[in-house]
Amino acid sequence: MLPPLFRKAVKESSEGRTLCLVKHDRWNCLTGFGLSRKNELDAQLDREEELAAQKGADFDRDMRAFQLFGFLEVPFDDSGRFVMPDHLKSLAQIEDGLYFQGAGRFFTIWAPQQLQAMGPEWESAKAACSNLVAEAEAKGRKK
Repeated sequence: MLPPLFRKAVKESSEGRTLCLVKHDRWNCLTGFGLSRKNELDAQLDREEELAAQKGADFDRDMRAFQLFGFLEVPFDDSGRFVMPDHLKSLAQIEDGLYFQGAGRFFTIWAPQQLQAMGPEWESAKAACSNLVAEAEAKGRKK
């Protein structure tokens, strides 16, 4: 389920209830965003190619375009429920819980155990995730 703040942002960005999902290119998580970000991706591709040229680095425009535009458009209902495609769950090693972390023009969706495996620069997100997991477990024990 898409949390309320993320749901509102995606709904406004997509002018409807469409969530774009893709595997993050460096981290073991998913990236989520609204449809309006599609307009930025061509410009991002151009910037990345220009930066690579300035550095004299190799740049595979086709592969990077495949990565940037390889997202799925997933509908969600008014309460934020959506169906996570199985292949994305597998890629991000998602089993049962999800942790949503905001990051500006996009957000990340983590399996808690994958987030906990990240380095010390993720300390704040790891603490928030651990707290939410503990709260959920406590609620489950009260039932």
